[in-house]
Amino acid sequence: MMRNALLFALMAALFVFTGLTQSWNVALTILNMGVISAIMALGVNMQWGYAGLFNIGVMGFAALGGLAVVLVATPPVEGAMAAGGWRILGALAVGVAALVAASLVWRRLPRFRMLAVLSIIVAGFFIFRGIFDPGVAAVEAINPTIQGNLGGFGLPVLLAWPAGGILAALAAWAIGKTALGLRSDYLAIATLGIAEITLAILRNEEWLSRGVKNVIGLPRPVPYEVDLQRSTAFVDWATGFGFDPAAASSIVVKLCYLGLFAVVLALVMLLAELALHSPWGRMMRAIRDNEVAAGAMGKNVKARHLQIFIIGSAVIGIAGAMMTTLDSQLTPSAYQPLRFTFLIWVMVIVGGSGNNWGAMLGGFLIWWLWVMVEPMGASLLHTLTAPLPDGWAKAHLLDGAAHMRLLTMGIILLLVLRFSPRGLIPGR
Repeated sequence: MMRNALLFALMAALFVFTGLTQSWNVALTILNMGVISAIMALGVNMQWGYAGLFNIGVMGFAALGGLAVVLVATPPVEGAMAAGGWRILGALAVGVAALVAASLVWRRLPRFRMLAVLSIIVAGFFIFRGIFDPGVAAVEAINPTIQGNLGGFGLPVLLAWPAGGILAALAAWAIGKTALGLRSDYLAIATLGIAEITLAILRNEEWLSRGVKNVIGLPRPVPYEVDLQRSTAFVDWATGFGFDPAAASSIVVKLCYLGLFAVVLALVMLLAELALHSPWGRMMRAIRDNEVAAGAMGKNVKARHLQIFIIGSAVIGIAGAMMTTLDSQLTPSAYQPLRFTFLIWVMVIVGGSGNNWGAMLGGFLIWWLWVMVEPMGASLLHTLTAPLPDGWAKAHLLDGAAHMRLLTMGIILLLVLRFSPRGLIPGR
């Protein structure tokens, strides 16, 4: 316990050091994203550390959480539903009905079922496209410069966070029903494929998410800096303490975000710890360690895997919605495997898979390093190359500062795997 407390104290000292040496705005910005990364790491830790499920589609579930913010919090685009929104919904209903009908025919028709299923799918596809395409064209023609989509329900943005978890959970259910009965490598391929399909939809279906045009100006659950600066009471309070109102407004907004994010992290952490140390958690660890023995004891291994896969994905979806809310925009092209899959896995491995506290520590530590290593590396390279004459060699070394974060992540991962292979705070 003393060692774990010391690790968290050192992590807190890094953020204090950042605030003192750079600015508290920078420190709070890193800390807010660190909290979101820690929640994502907890979701992956539930899947891998509890049940041994290898999910490399983290970015897909995070993107679904971001999409939930657009669908829930943005106001509906005027005239979009009348122009083609109902046609789009009708086409989606036709597609779902065709898939359900094909599934029922496959199960119940004793003869010629392959031909019947193909006929249903082909007919459903053409009917779907015939209804869907005109609706999409009509919606995307509505003020395409700043809109061109259906919009959302105009609800409070905080409701988008649980909605993001629900949307990610539904996707996880669809993946798990088809892939969890297979080997772990097939699950990894399925999650990666679904993540790429999700991102392809977000990038190309402008009626849904505006595609590469991005959705900007999303509602915020905290005040805007400019509104605080216009408030006489706030300006008087800031100047009374000797603060610049502009800098103080930015810090207050980040503290408000931090308070909301900390509540979510504490709630997820509490529920995760209660679940891990409950009989259900012991059953999950038993399934992780030996599926054959657990199945022989009467445990439904596939059902439990599906359960934890849905829960972990929901946590990732909530974190994805929080991140989009913090950014106030949805940028589909920003979801990259390096940031939203590899980095989250490094957090879990370095922190300690199977231990919630380790996953949370890894989220804070790796994100701090990911942000701070590049400027620190640039300063180090400028110092080391100062005696060198100007030329190709010096310029080449200075240009390599952008790759310092990748080099650092690899070195940290190797060091942890060599000297503490179970992570900084290993699971029991």
